[in-house]
Order: sequence, then C-alpha cells, then structure tokens
Amino acid sequence: MMTLYHYPDQAKLKRVVPKSRIYDAVGANTALKERFVQEVDQIIWSYKLAPETVNLPATKAVPELQVFRLTLKFLDLSNEILRAIDRAIPFPLIFELEHEGGIQVAAARKRPSEADSGKWVVSEHLRSEWASSESSRVPLPVALNLGALYEQILTALMPIEAAPSEDMDARMERLEAVKAKEREIKQLKTKLKRETQFNIKVALHGQLQEAQAEFEHLKKPE
Repeated sequence: MMTLYHYPDQAKLKRVVPKSRIYDAVGANTALKERFVQEVDQIIWSYKLAPETVNLPATKAVPELQVFRLTLKFLDLSNEILRAIDRAIPFPLIFELEHEGGIQVAAARKRPSEADSGKWVVSEHLRSEWASSESSRVPLPVALNLGALYEQILTALMPIEAAPSEDMDARMERLEAVKAKEREIKQLKTKLKRETQFNIKVALHGQLQEAQAEFEHLKKPE
C-alpha cells in the first residue's frame, strides 16, 4: 500500500532542478551522467516543508524537508540516481517518481554525520509500490516538529511494523536485518533446488526453516 500526502499550497515551489547541478555537486562520472540522461526526464523541486510553510518547528537533524518530483523515461529508476540527488541536496528528501500515469514514493533515512557535521549519512532508499498518480492524497501526519513528521513519512514506507518503544535508528537496523535474512533465504532456496545428496538437502531444509522463522520474527517482533 502507498500513502500519498497532500502538501500545503504555501509550501509549493515547482522549480526545475538542472541535472548539471546534481552532477557538479557530487562530481558525477560519465556513467552516472549517462544514467541520468537515459532514465530521468525532469527533476522538479516541488515543495519545501519548513517552519514558515508548514508551521512546524525545525530540528537539528531536519531543519527543512524537501519534496522532489522526478518524471522518468522508464518504470525502473536506478538507486544510484536517488543517492546522487540525496548527496547533492543538504536536506532530507522525499521523492515522488512519476511515469506514464503511475507514481511511486521513495526516501532514504538521511541524518547529519556525527563525525563530520557538514556531511550526511544516507541509508538505502525505501520505496512504495507503484500506484495511479490520480490516487487520493491524505493530509500530512500530525507531528510536533519537522523531525517527527519526517519519521512518520519514513515509517509509512517501511515494509515492517513498528515495535513498541522502537526508535527510528533501531527500526532501520531491524529493516537491514530483514533484508539480509531475505537474501539468506533466497540463497538457501537456490542451494536446496540444486542439491542432489539427500543428507545435504535435509540439512539445508533445516537451515531454511530456521531462517524463515527468524525472518518472521524480525518482521513482527513481540
């Protein structure tokens, strides 16, 4: 399920962001520039969520929250492109990806580096399912500040349920563990399918059952 938010009119910008600005900011090599040309039609800075536009106080980690709309030439967009834009823009970003009447929301957990306050730490990007761009939008979540608003938007993109008293750092760590366990399960299934010796198949089957149980526990912790 995907949640599309209705952003307030006073936060609207609709400014085209030249791809060259991204290239210059991240020192893009030829391969990355080619990806942008092949996959992205246009980058638009759609909304600026800031204290003066959404009437929420800033936090140290989230002074502003920007919404970027990318119109795509193909349905799939490389993660390298999202990562490059996140590296180029010194604020947390929410992406709305559009292609032929469809829309997908994407975002990474982005926070200031503890080692270097001038840099940002960016997680893997979370993505919603694709839906119709005409889908109904809902009001922004109720929040006390921009940091809390950002966390709620990220939480809506996560394929795992939030555990009681689990902060965002712990939830992101658990999500990474879920993804790692998914990869392990896939590898075990491949090995099991190819294995011909009965005793090894039995051992692999046991490992697979254990991994699947751990996967379910990680997804829905008690």
